[in-house]
Amino acid sequence: MGSTVIATDVAEDRGPRLRADARRNRERIIAAAREMFVEHGAEVPFDEVARRAGVGNATLYRHFADRNELAQRVILSVLERITERGELALAEEPEAFTALRRFAHGATEERIGALCTLMSAGVDKTHPEMVAARARLEHLVETLMERSRTEGRLRTDVGSGDLLMAITQLTRPLPGMGGCVVNDRFVHRHLDVLLDGLSTPDPTPLSGTAVALGDIERLAAEHEGRPSGH
Repeated sequence: MGSTVIATDVAEDRGPRLRADARRNRERIIAAAREMFVEHGAEVPFDEVARRAGVGNATLYRHFADRNELAQRVILSVLERITERGELALAEEPEAFTALRRFAHGATEERIGALCTLMSAGVDKTHPEMVAARARLEHLVETLMERSRTEGRLRTDVGSGDLLMAITQLTRPLPGMGGCVVNDRFVHRHLDVLLDGLSTPDPTPLSGTAVALGDIERLAAEHEGRPSGH
């Protein structure tokens, strides 16, 4: 009986008539879960997420049936936010490379590297929303990089996957070093060094070949022994 109530409430909350207060609670839960996943990893207790969000456990379960569903929504929220920030930068900045730099710094603020563990926490990577969000992000980054190349500002031997993997590695917490607290002190400085390395003046030849976001997904799928979807 309890599971029936939860399923009904979730369906109501996800409908087009989601009440303003319910929507605010949902957004608070997602924001709190993102903070806690960054700080403590994917195994954060549900009641701790509810406490951080300032809601009761019942409210959390009305919105999210389990940890996997919450993790998936956190990932989607982060993907949407960094894409929206990048699209805004592309629209506002007169130079594409400046917009690319602004996008990269925005992505580091989301601490995407600290959320990597969520991708192996039972998240459905083939869900239509997830596929669409990744495609939108990839299109944005490819556009930023291609326009930066056209300006003569970006070297030609790097791909979208190279940039996103570098940002992920920069924002991954260091074990035994205070996690993201330590990272935050240096990440934007180190990102500027990275971005300067992507610019065109007298670049050092790179080993290997340029990597696209799709290449990373295929490699991850092969590692996990699942179909890549490509």
